[in-house]
Amino acid sequence: MRVEDIFIRGTAIRLPATLLVADAVAAGACPAKIATATDMLSVAHSPEESAAEMAVTAARTALARAGTTPEDIDLILHADTYHQGQDLWPVASYVQRGTGRSTCPALEVRQMSNGGLGALDLATAYLSADHNRCDALLTTADRFCPPGIDRWRTDPGTPYADGATALVLSRRGGYARLRSLALHADAELEPMHRGDEPFSPAPFTHRIPVDFEEAKRAFLREVGMSFAISKAHAGQQTALKQALSDAGMELADADWVLLPHFGRRRLQAIYFEPFGIEPERTTWDWSRTVGHLGAGDQFAGLDRLVVSGRARPGDRVVMVSVGAGYSWGAAVVDILDRPHWA
Repeated sequence: MRVEDIFIRGTAIRLPATLLVADAVAAGACPAKIATATDMLSVAHSPEESAAEMAVTAARTALARAGTTPEDIDLILHADTYHQGQDLWPVASYVQRGTGRSTCPALEVRQMSNGGLGALDLATAYLSADHNRCDALLTTADRFCPPGIDRWRTDPGTPYADGATALVLSRRGGYARLRSLALHADAELEPMHRGDEPFSPAPFTHRIPVDFEEAKRAFLREVGMSFAISKAHAGQQTALKQALSDAGMELADADWVLLPHFGRRRLQAIYFEPFGIEPERTTWDWSRTVGHLGAGDQFAGLDRLVVSGRARPGDRVVMVSVGAGYSWGAAVVDILDRPHWA
């Protein structure tokens, strides 16, 4: 959809600590072949801080940068993929309580790694529906740790990272303007992360840690590799083409393309080669030091470009995402100026 008068007012990232891949290999935690295939240098690591706590930290920074008060917030959306620190508990309400106790709706979005752009789409529609609405606070957070997740082996090719992001979307102006946004889904690929296991009564009943590779193998035995690859590429292409068309541009016109924080081999196969995206137009040099932040890679990349000064006024940024389920997202953002906090 083409977007009118919706702006990005503030962004922030919370990355508690860094774990070097070389150290993980030496300790026997990360297989050397995974380190080689992904070409990652390090991942963000949280020794103790929960996902929810990281989300609040990022949110407070983004709100301060945006100059947004609790009274300005009309919607809070928190996107995540994994355990947030408590059971049977509304994490979005924790974010709300930790950021000034506004009284707006606070909701959780669970669309795996496409959750960030999914939340962006929902918030854009919410703000656009009523001109009296002001700002929306979007947060993402995950802590991928044992016993449930092995950040190296659960999904080989994508080293998982611990961290949070936040973005303040606004009708009041900001340092960037949202030009277009598109989402696309194809549930035929839903079994890719489920496999052929029967449904269970409790978390981690099948195996611990989670093994996405086993689920993928079961799915591919049924449908074949070519079917899955063609479906996945078509889904991403559909979302990307729609967002670019609505913004009146081609991918070659983008100054920056923000991709999921996958390892190098997976990025090469899914994005660099099929879409003709040069790594220099992405944040690969930085994302290979961070790892996959679940739903937050695109928000993190945008914040990094702005804070580092690499994205300049007049630059056009394309955000691209994919999440198990399967769903895909794409958005076009124009950088208007460099905010004072950068």
